[in-house]
Amino acid sequence: MTSFFLFLSDVFKWSFGLFDAAGNVLNWILFLVASALFTYWCYVLMVTLGGDKDKEYFSPTEGHHPYYDPKIHKKD
Repeated sequence: MTSFFLFLSDVFKWSFGLFDAAGNVLNWILFLVASALFTYWCYVLMVTLGGDKDKEYFSPTEGHHPYYDPKIHKKD
């Protein structure tokens, strides 16, 4: 009977090793995705918005929704 429990112990240790390997794979996948997002973010900041190119941006709502609207915030 002892050999059965030793075998069962080996199976449990092997299964936890499988979880450990799956966790390592998942960590690498998440690291690569985060690295890709960070690289894309740096690309947008440097190439798209760098060199005063952000001055060419046109905001369709600029001036239409002011923080202070005198028609609403007037003293009576």
